[in-house]
Amino acid sequence: MINFLKTIEDKIRNNIEIEKIKIIDNTHKHKNHRFFDINKYHLCLDIHSKYLNSLDRQKAQRTVMKLLEEEMKSKIHALEIKIS
Repeated sequence: MINFLKTIEDKIRNNIEIEKIKIIDNTHKHKNHRFFDINKYHLCLDIHSKYLNSLDRQKAQRTVMKLLEEEMKSKIHALEIKIS
């Protein structure tokens, strides 16, 4: 799991100009949900980026989502993105 989170962080850092990122794994909060899958993550990205903050909110979020497109298909069930 730690390797996967590091992979996500590296992918974002290498492709988007950011100042700081915090990745929070909230998977444990969803264990009793009907469609819970132990192989998929519920993540919250807290990104501090002047670049993303200069874009409108939808475009900034789409930029991050596009970057994580493959991970969303295979390893991420839910993704919350906070940009400041």
